[in-house]
Amino acid sequence: MAVSNLEMHALFVLGDLRAKLVKQFQSRFVYVTEQTPEGIYIAEIDTETALVVDDKPRLELKVGDHFRAAVLPSREGGKFELKFRDIKLTVYGLGDYAFVSSAEGQGIVFKEGHSVMLVFAAHEQLQEGLTKTLKAVTGKAAKWRKGELVTFKASE
Repeated sequence: MAVSNLEMHALFVLGDLRAKLVKQFQSRFVYVTEQTPEGIYIAEIDTETALVVDDKPRLELKVGDHFRAAVLPSREGGKFELKFRDIKLTVYGLGDYAFVSSAEGQGIVFKEGHSVMLVFAAHEQLQEGLTKTLKAVTGKAAKWRKGELVTFKASE
């Protein structure tokens, strides 16, 4: 039987990451993208209409019915699980995420395997060039060549 635990180091690192993600959802418009070798999926979340719940004791963030992020125990000492609609991503710690910023806002890029997810807090609603803007922001951490993720520059 597998033993699952939440080590103190994972608790601090992943709990801090969750807190930074909560700050993203203090913006009015948050964009979530998933970029894979198959392409890119983009969604806009209006935080005025989507209920944002920061459950600090359970180390969980919920936004409406579609987005959830939580620090959970695992064999490795802890994991950060992100769920957005049908997308599920698991981050185990340092090297799997990067903080990025641009003139339009700031975001966090999460990596798992050959996929990346961007949670981007925009200063104001992005009206034009949505895909181009979000790909450029993701490109600050994740480099793609011929549809394949070739490098990922983690923040920590």
